[in-house]
Amino acid sequence: MQINELLTDENIEEGAWKALERSIIYYQGRPIGTVAAYDVSIEALNYDQCFIRDFVSSALIFLLKGRTDIVRNFLEETLKLQPKERQLDAYKPGRGLIPASFKVVSNNGQEYLEADFGEHAIARVTPVDSCLWWIILLRAYAIATKDFSLAHQPEFQKGIRLIMEICLANRFDMYPTLLVPDGACMIDRRMGIYGHPLELQVLFYAALRAAREMLICQGNQDVVAAIDNRLPLLCAHIRQHYWIDINRLNAIYRFKSEEYGKTAVNLFNIYVDSLPYYELDKWLPRKGGYLAGNVGPSQLDTRFFALGNLMAIVSDLATEEQSQAIMTLIEDRWDDLVGDMPMKICFPALEDEEYRIVTGCDPKNIPWSYHNAGSWPVLMWMLAAASVKTNRTSLARKAIEIAQARLGEDEWPEYYDGKKGRLIGKQARKYQTWSITGFLLAKELMANPSYLQLVSFDELPPEAVSRACEFEIGSVDPCVP
Repeated sequence: MQINELLTDENIEEGAWKALERSIIYYQGRPIGTVAAYDVSIEALNYDQCFIRDFVSSALIFLLKGRTDIVRNFLEETLKLQPKERQLDAYKPGRGLIPASFKVVSNNGQEYLEADFGEHAIARVTPVDSCLWWIILLRAYAIATKDFSLAHQPEFQKGIRLIMEICLANRFDMYPTLLVPDGACMIDRRMGIYGHPLELQVLFYAALRAAREMLICQGNQDVVAAIDNRLPLLCAHIRQHYWIDINRLNAIYRFKSEEYGKTAVNLFNIYVDSLPYYELDKWLPRKGGYLAGNVGPSQLDTRFFALGNLMAIVSDLATEEQSQAIMTLIEDRWDDLVGDMPMKICFPALEDEEYRIVTGCDPKNIPWSYHNAGSWPVLMWMLAAASVKTNRTSLARKAIEIAQARLGEDEWPEYYDGKKGRLIGKQARKYQTWSITGFLLAKELMANPSYLQLVSFDELPPEAVSRACEFEIGSVDPCVP
């Protein structure tokens, strides 16, 4: 059967499941992952590989359907690809990294896995998020199977520890957040998100929570102590300094700059004239709010980034009040953030001179396309998870209904272009696996909200976060919920 026949005479879900089955990669006779896309009409490039971040939504679907073998195989084989020795060669992947992707290679009848740590990627950027997603997925496997024995195996304990050592090591930084280069996450091209981008801080937080649950204390006391120290500091920092609502905007509007010492209020020396105040003032609903895209020295990126905000809700990094405010923003600014295809990876797009300077005139990231405010169906599962978490499921149902009317007919594109998401992405692959699984997973979460436990956590003890606020650089911001 040709792939373009999969949806003929079948409903969209049945076609989606068949397309997902077709995407499975086998290694030595065992299923170990899914290709990024199965589009036979265009050159594969690296879309015929299994990407760690892309596979997460596939893995969650497989776990929900009891097909735990493929997820276990994936976890075991990717762990074997993790470098275990220190490398002094600048062009070799560092100890503890999980690759961006891998593929099955055959040579003289022998199969082996070839990993890509970014050395083949465009711009040669090593992914930071692969390590974090890997830990989050390992914990989801343990929750789904009700069995932590895999995570407790010595090689997995070492793998978790090595990742934690990368994240918690001595560093050139004074914040509890993770300092990373541009392009180190889902937005894997130059988009001005270097520094402390929200997406990676949220994944870092979730990975710390997951590692804390899975690490056996014996032999890991130092790492466990480091996690216990970092978690409340990171949580308080994000909640306090990344939050934007109308009250916070008013406070920032009256900031003084060039403050010095412990009594400083404008801790990051944000210059008010660098912010799009009048646009934000019109765009922010009175009861809505969101977490900023980035915070750092003289930097407050006020773009809305969907993955970071949605996963902040799901992982309990955002407070209940903040979570509700984020969902209110999405509801009130539905045409901007969802439009005709859920949902925008970020908003607004970089345009004109700003686009040219920030992206380097990237022809794939033109305004309202790809990572520059394109619409990505994979984000549907995170929207559904956040909707379940906040008891705002009507928003997810509305988004799924919009997507269901188009995705199958459009042959599951990777992304959509345009301010409303009406155009199939100019360079989008068809039969993109995580577009398929993002839709299926959203439907599953709506049908059975208990599935949320695979990626969600309980609230951190409020007293721990409160104490962390007291130790933050400078004073506690009175405008934070």
